[in-house]
Amino acid sequence: MITVRELVEADRAWVRQFLAEEAGATRVVSRGKLHYPDTLPGFAALLDDNLVGLLNYRLDGLEMEVVTLYASIQRKGVGSALLEAAKASAVKAGCNRLWLITTNDNQPAIDFYTGRGMSLAAIHKDALSQSRKLKPEIPLYGLGGKAITDELEFEMLL
Repeated sequence: MITVRELVEADRAWVRQFLAEEAGATRVVSRGKLHYPDTLPGFAALLDDNLVGLLNYRLDGLEMEVVTLYASIQRKGVGSALLEAAKASAVKAGCNRLWLITTNDNQPAIDFYTGRGMSLAAIHKDALSQSRKLKPEIPLYGLGGKAITDELEFEMLL
């Protein structure tokens, strides 16, 4: 059974290690902003007392941006549980919108988000050329060898 809990200060080193392993980096860029997820609030997912998922977010007025969402195991409900926790937290905080960014190459993420009721709100063409100025290690090519060029913004209205 998957359980989700809020991150605590003692989790910060784990967040950095988990992101390094799952994402290949400990910083994230979205919409021209560089984020350090180990400093952000969020949730950890556990399966049989093992940490297997992470979601970080930031609040901006009446909106919650999901900055990271990673699961070390797939198709077990980890991502869904984390996204539901973020949604509940956003509602509790009085937010009217939950949103996130993924890249144009990431078809599994696109399918995941649309499968959980999120809709494509915007395509930010060639946004990765700016993102690479903040985070040069972003690769030019991603899943399936597809060029990573655009940010896709998904949203869920609350």
